[in-house]
Amino acid sequence: MSVSSNHPIGDARSIAQLRSAASTDPKAAVREAAKQFEGIFMQQLMKSMRDAQVGSGFLDNAGSKLGTEMLDQQFATQMTGLRGGLSEVIARQLERQLGEPLANIAADSAKAAVEKLNAAKAPPSLDGLEGKARQKGFRQIHGEAAKAAEAATGIPANFMVAQAAHESGWGRHEIKHGDGSTSFNVFGIKAGPSWKGPVAEVTTTEYVNGKAHKVKAKFRAYGSYAEAFTDYAKLMKNNPRYAKVVQNASSAQGFAQGLQKAGYATDPAYADKLTKMINTTLRLQRAMA
Repeated sequence: MSVSSNHPIGDARSIAQLRSAASTDPKAAVREAAKQFEGIFMQQLMKSMRDAQVGSGFLDNAGSKLGTEMLDQQFATQMTGLRGGLSEVIARQLERQLGEPLANIAADSAKAAVEKLNAAKAPPSLDGLEGKARQKGFRQIHGEAAKAAEAATGIPANFMVAQAAHESGWGRHEIKHGDGSTSFNVFGIKAGPSWKGPVAEVTTTEYVNGKAHKVKAKFRAYGSYAEAFTDYAKLMKNNPRYAKVVQNASSAQGFAQGLQKAGYATDPAYADKLTKMINTTLRLQRAMA
C-alpha cells in the first residue's frame, strides 16, 4: 500500500493520512514519515539561506514574502525523497531503533515540528493585554514593518504605527472576514474598483454632512500585517492624492491634517484624533527607550 501524499510537506492532511496508513503498512508509513522529516529539514535549510541574504529591497521582500515561502516549499518537496537522500537514512535508523508503532511516533513528531515552525512565524498575541502592555505589544508587532514602510515613503514609522492603532483600536477592532479571521487590514483601506485582491465586507461608520451613518463596505484583505504596511506605503507613495501627505509628514499635526484634507477618512475630527494618537505613540517610544 502506498502512503505517498499529494499534500504539501507537513500539511495536516498528509500527517493524518500517514497516521491512518501506519496500522496497515508500517514500513511504508515509516518511509513517508522520514520524507516528512526530510522535507521539514529542507524548508528550514532554505529559510536559513534566505535569512542569510542581505541587500534586498524592502518592497521586494515584504511584497513577495508569501510567494517566496510557497516557492521554497515547492523546492523542498522536489528535493525530498530522492534515492540515497536523507529520508532513506532516517527511515533505516527508525526501523532499527523503533518497533511497529514507529510510524505513529514519527507522524506525531513531524506534526509537532510543523506546529513549532508555524508558531515561530505567527506574530505575538495581544489577547488578554490591556493599557500600556497592549500598546507596547502592538508597537512591537508592527515596528519592523513600519520601519520598512518609512524607508519607502519617508513617513515616520511612529506615525504609521499610530495610524494603525487608531484605525484598529490597538488591534481590538481589526477588520475581519465572515468566519472571524483577520484581514490584517489595520489601516482601514477600502477595496475600490482597482483592487484585484481578496476583500472583507463589514459594517462601518461613515460621516455624511457631519452625521455618522452605519454602512456596509468592502475593505482590502491581506495575508499578513507586513503586506498591509507594504500596500499602505504604495498607496502613500504612488497615489497623487496623497502627495502632500508625504510632503507634510515632518510633524504629527501636518501628517494628520494632510490625510484628512486628502479624504482618507470621512470623520471630521480625524486629524485631531490621529494627532493625539501619534503623540501617545511617541511618548510610548520614549518610555521604551
